[in-house]
Amino acid sequence: MSLINTQVKPFKATAFHNGKFVPVSEENFLGKWSVVVFYPADFTFVCPTELGDLADQYAEFQKLGVEIYGVSTDTHFTHKAWHDTSDTIAKIQYPLVGDPTGALTRNFDVMIEEEGLALRGTFVINPQGEIKLCEIHDNGIGRDAKELLRKVQAAQYVAAHPGEVCPAKWTPGAETLKPSLDLVGKI
Repeated sequence: MSLINTQVKPFKATAFHNGKFVPVSEENFLGKWSVVVFYPADFTFVCPTELGDLADQYAEFQKLGVEIYGVSTDTHFTHKAWHDTSDTIAKIQYPLVGDPTGALTRNFDVMIEEEGLALRGTFVINPQGEIKLCEIHDNGIGRDAKELLRKVQAAQYVAAHPGEVCPAKWTPGAETLKPSLDLVGKI
């Protein structure tokens, strides 16, 4: 069953954020747009490239009122150690959530049970706590923060403009579509 348009399930976790350990729950996702990115593990290979890319684009997400949450099945202590030893991870300003029990990873259906690791799952959550975008990659395939930013912009546009949809490669300011019988077979 798809997670699209479902409510984020309740959870409690601890994140490393701005030099502190802070509690995180589904309540953090309410009232603003959120992006949750699951990744397999700290101190690995593709993961720091993705998390660093998100850190480089973080100000753009913030301009849209979006908070990012990085999640792995590591502990918040491991996130701190990685932050303290990696220049790439040190530039991250968004919360890195520890999920050592795998509860959150299972809530989003991205747990690799036999490994105790997460797949590369990306979720965009609206201010009501509903999942509006879900992408899951094999762990060998990295994500692109600029493309994710574009998709968040499209999700926000569609939410603010009922009856309009964003076509392929849509960017802010580009033409949208208003689905109707008149468009059938004419695109």
